[in-house]
Amino acid sequence: MNHKPQKLYIATFGCQMNDRDSEIMAQLLADDYQPTSDLDQADMVIVNTCSIRAKAEQKAFSLLGALRKYKKTRPKMIIAATGCVAQQDGNKIFSRMNHVDLVIGPQSIYRLPELTGKLKEKRKKIDCTKFSKSFVIPPFLPDINSGLPHKRFVTIMQGCNNYCTYCIVPYVRGREISRLAADIIAEVKHLVAHGIREVTLLGQNVNSYGNDQKGEFPGFPQLLRQVAAIKGVERLRFTTSNPKDLSDELIACFADLDNLCSHFHLPVQSGSNLILKRMNRKYTIEKYLEQVEKLRRARADIVLTTDIIVGFPGENEDDFAATMKLLETLRYHSSFSFIYSSRPPARSCEFTDTIAEEIKKERLARYQARQKEITLERHHEYVGRIMEIMVEGESRNRTGQWCGRTTGNQIVNFDSQENLAPGLIFEVKITEACFNSLRAVRVAD
Repeated sequence: MNHKPQKLYIATFGCQMNDRDSEIMAQLLADDYQPTSDLDQADMVIVNTCSIRAKAEQKAFSLLGALRKYKKTRPKMIIAATGCVAQQDGNKIFSRMNHVDLVIGPQSIYRLPELTGKLKEKRKKIDCTKFSKSFVIPPFLPDINSGLPHKRFVTIMQGCNNYCTYCIVPYVRGREISRLAADIIAEVKHLVAHGIREVTLLGQNVNSYGNDQKGEFPGFPQLLRQVAAIKGVERLRFTTSNPKDLSDELIACFADLDNLCSHFHLPVQSGSNLILKRMNRKYTIEKYLEQVEKLRRARADIVLTTDIIVGFPGENEDDFAATMKLLETLRYHSSFSFIYSSRPPARSCEFTDTIAEEIKKERLARYQARQKEITLERHHEYVGRIMEIMVEGESRNRTGQWCGRTTGNQIVNFDSQENLAPGLIFEVKITEACFNSLRAVRVAD
């Protein structure tokens, strides 16, 4: 008699690292569970949590709470909390939500089949959130039959050693652990052999890849060159970077590697040196501006985006004005900007000179309004240009409209009556600038 697979529902909150972890967990459980998007059909639910922002944590707990009613009517349903909140709260989640069965930290997701088996055997709650000094990111070849058919994320490291005072990543993802270069290369070759054309290398701070291995690993620029040299990698991206570790060798890659995309997300967080020092960012605005100048010399068409935290403890109007000045100086193509929120056990939680919520909201509104204007102005610079895009897929909003992405990561909408495959690359002429995208017509071959 054939074994009938059960149904697995995964809800993912937060960053791209979590997206990749969710893919890994689904693949690890594939022998016993088929994915479903219907909670009512699920035999196992994984809530992959993120604690970087308060809103993501609240959403995750809201879903976990809502699962209580499912557990009452289907007591054999397995409910697992994974990710950063799971690592942060550990078995406290059981006392808060006694219907949860598994609490698993980011290091332990590779043990998911084993832990699920133990749970079924003993019917006893399991907390697996201890960091191991001997942990190594295991070799892992992704399932080609699930996920996007043209682009994928590849994890190259996890954890962070920086201890920025506002950030809890070192506490919930652990210290930096670089993955074996041979495993990364093998995964990328596996992907391109099955038709993947764009690869994004992932880590909390990819710039410091290999630093934890004392010379046994290549540095990130060397790894980037090795991946770029793999036949079939049409587009190569990476995220995320800390400016303090941005080297001239990495900047040179933008000049030398044709398939390295002309987009750099370089989080600055604040335009004020005083605030950067309180954040423990370990660079100055002057150093950051010097790096950007080098990047733009290396790649004239580079698209620069960033992260901004508004209302960090101690930020006065002069500090915020410095952030606004930086925006005017560098004219970012876009920004991810947030109001500061306290995230225990990050050190900034102990800072007493907090900013009133109404002031934080007003400053954020000012920043975002100006960024929106600049983004549109930057988009207008592309009107009339011929640009290369990679097809993402057909628009959900309008029949006959398709979207693609430039090497600079801008979304381009265009009309076509053809059935276009994701990953197809061709040239378009930009005809219109919008706030969040560009419009174009396809250039005849």
